[in-house]
Amino acid sequence: MSTYDSGPAEKDREPGKVTHWLGVSLLLLLVDQLSKYLASFMLPYGESVAVTSFFNWSHRHNSGAAFSFLADAGGWQQPLFIGLALVISVLLVYWLWRSPSVLSYQLALSAILGGALGNAVDRLRLGYVEDFLDFHYAQWHWPSFNLADVWIFLGAALFIWAEIRHQPDSDDR
Repeated sequence: MSTYDSGPAEKDREPGKVTHWLGVSLLLLLVDQLSKYLASFMLPYGESVAVTSFFNWSHRHNSGAAFSFLADAGGWQQPLFIGLALVISVLLVYWLWRSPSVLSYQLALSAILGGALGNAVDRLRLGYVEDFLDFHYAQWHWPSFNLADVWIFLGAALFIWAEIRHQPDSDDR
């Protein structure tokens, strides 16, 4: 958090401001969980339905991390991924509390938090993450993913954009 290391003014740490952004995270978490429930309810595990020439609804289980990293590790990875998600979530809440009132920054942290908790809930409840979005071109398939992954990706992209946008110019030094 290079841009904001000095910390915000006390007025930016009002509980209502953090509560608002935690509400955004909760909303994203709920949308993610609802989408996973609908995908698993409407499509049997392993099934895939073509929606367009480049997109399928595909019901998959991922016991690994991104791109199924460590999916075949035998189960020890689940507590690790759950622990990482919870530690990162606590840090994100802290950063939300400490961050200045910059919309893009707070939205980024909230999106990452909602996504991290969405996948952590799956791991705690099911022992794996429900994936259902499958994009492809010809014989090439992007690994299946879910809305929590979308929230994390968009939040990380927005975070990077906010950091770049708020970097001081080298001419100002």
